[in-house]
Parts: sequence; structure tokens; C-alpha cells
Amino acid sequence: MVLPIPPIGVGTGPLIENASPASTGASTGGASFGQMLESSINQISQAQTSAAQQTQAVATGQSSDLSSVVMAVQEANLEVSLASQVQTKAVDAYQSIFQTQV
Repeated sequence: MVLPIPPIGVGTGPLIENASPASTGASTGGASFGQMLESSINQISQAQTSAAQQTQAVATGQSSDLSSVVMAVQEANLEVSLASQVQTKAVDAYQSIFQTQV
């Protein structure tokens, strides 16, 4: 199937008639990028808080399950590392777009 390419400025809707917004890549009221980012940051914060609480419980003698503490700390560490890498890639992409000559 060949889709027609309209001239610039003509028709701002989807090229395929009766196309649903989901099939064209448009958002249909789902989570926005800001909401997704806030949710991810909250998840990282919760993981760090949980790891800190478990570490404190082991340090004070309230818990003796060291393996779950190590796993919680490593999980929090990986989440922070991933967030840092995503941030670096986003900044690199922004700079690349910003430096693109028109």
C-alpha cells in the first residue's frame, strides 16, 4: 500500500483515513512524558529509601537478613545508574539536535 504524501501545509491529520490515534503514534490521554519522568524519579526515591531503611535495620540489629539488604542496595544503585545514563543520553540528543544546521 502506497500512502500519498501531501504538500507542506496541506492536511494536518493522519494520512490514512479512519486511522486511530494509537496507530499514528498520537497520544490518547496516556501518561505524558512529565508524568512518566515523575513516576520514575519517585520509584528511584522509594528504592533508595527502602535500601536505607533495610541497611539501618541490619546496622541496629533489628534484622539479620543481609542478602535482602545487599539486593535492595544494589537495586537502588542500578536504578540511579540507569537514570544517570538516560539523563546523559537525553542531554547528548538535545545537544545534537540543537547543533543541527538548518
